[in-house]
Amino acid sequence: MHQLVSHGFYVLSIDARGHGDSDWSPDGNYSLESMAADLRAVIATLATRPALVGASMGGATALYAVGTSQQSIASALVLVDIVPRVDPEGAARILRFMGANPDGFSTLEEAVAAVADYNPYRPRPPGQSGLMKNLRRGTDGRLRWHWDPKIIRRPHRLEPPELAEPLLAACGHVSIPTLLVRGRQSDVVDEAGIEEFRDHLPQLEVVTVAGAGHMVAGDRNDAFNSAVIGFLQRCRSPD
Repeated sequence: MHQLVSHGFYVLSIDARGHGDSDWSPDGNYSLESMAADLRAVIATLATRPALVGASMGGATALYAVGTSQQSIASALVLVDIVPRVDPEGAARILRFMGANPDGFSTLEEAVAAVADYNPYRPRPPGQSGLMKNLRRGTDGRLRWHWDPKIIRRPHRLEPPELAEPLLAACGHVSIPTLLVRGRQSDVVDEAGIEEFRDHLPQLEVVTVAGAGHMVAGDRNDAFNSAVIGFLQRCRSPD
C-alpha cells in the first residue's frame, strides 16, 4: 500500500465481511453475490471508478462484481493468484488450513508455526508481532484467526468447482484491462486454469512471480509491487 501511495495512487483497503475489523454476517452469508454487493456499495461512495486489486477470494469477488454490474464500476482489475477454475487440490489445502485449529492457539509462536507449515516458501520474519493483525484473543485467552469461521461452512458459500461457471460467465462482460499476478509455486493457479481464463478474457495479462506461492504479496512483496504498479501506471485513466 505504501508503495502505491508513493507512486501517486489514492488507496483504500477494504475489509470484506467477516474479515479484519468488519462485522461478521449474522446468518453466515459469505456468498459470492453478497461479497460483490458489498464491494459495489463501497464503490458507489467514490467519485471515480477505481482500479480493483484483489487476492484470492477478494479477486474472485472483484471479477464477479465487475462482470455482473449493469454499468462500468472499475477502470482496471488486478487478480492475485486466482482464476475462475482453480486447482481443486490446492483449494482443498487452503480450506484445510482455514479449518484447522478451531480452538485457536495458546501462543503466538503456535500460530507462526501453523503458517510456516502451510507456506514453506515464505521465510519466517525476524519478528512475530505482524501476525497479530490476523489474530484476535478470545475471552478464554486463546488466539484465533481474525475471520469468521462460518466463511468456510455451508450453505452460504460455493465450493471452488462451483465458482468456475459464474466467474467464467462474468468474464464475458469484463472489458477493462486485467492483470493476473500468480506465484510460480502456487498450488491454486495452474497453466490449464490460466489458459481457460485467457480464452474467456482475451485482454488478460499474466505476471508470474518466482519464489512465491499463493500468498504472492507476502512471499515476494517487491516483485508484487513492481508488477501491480507498472500495470496501474499504464492503465491510469483521466476519470
